[in-house]
Amino acid sequence: MNLSTFHHFFECCVGDWQTERTYHYLTAAEVERSRTEFQIQPIDLVQKAKVLVDNRIDDCDALEALPGYHLEFQTVSEKGEQVAHGLNFLFVPDREEGAVVVGRYLRDRAYEESRAMVSQFRFNRQSRELLMTTTYSQVVSVDSITLVNPKLRVRRILNYLRPAAANDPLDTLQLAGFGIEQKVA
Repeated sequence: MNLSTFHHFFECCVGDWQTERTYHYLTAAEVERSRTEFQIQPIDLVQKAKVLVDNRIDDCDALEALPGYHLEFQTVSEKGEQVAHGLNFLFVPDREEGAVVVGRYLRDRAYEESRAMVSQFRFNRQSRELLMTTTYSQVVSVDSITLVNPKLRVRRILNYLRPAAANDPLDTLQLAGFGIEQKVA
């Protein structure tokens, strides 16, 4: 597998970032802005192994080559609400589909539900877009991060009402979030 662009994407993500986001809550007909500061740092082999154990994954080779990081973030909404969260995550590439790397996105604590979570990802080497899809108990979250350059990312978050059957289309959008993320010097 050709993973050089995939690894470069994550190398660029390490550091301190600030983002301004707008969230559109479609079910409540509300729009809200927020500011988030977050930090991303690599994790060691012990922490990577723990993310695998937390998610009951035992089919990974070459653990040292897997992108694994710790994320801390602090968000303040325009209403003054504050949220802070921290988690470890790991990306496990499984296959290539042309210019796209496909695999599993593992977290020791998810956002919507505070538990270990296995999600799916697709990374397009040409557009440098990382697309992560997580199926929670109530919603399906489709999160996109596009690396414009090493200091600028564009973020899109779409949360859909989880359909009754796994193969049903995602057609009831509950939340749409958009943001620009800039690396802090």
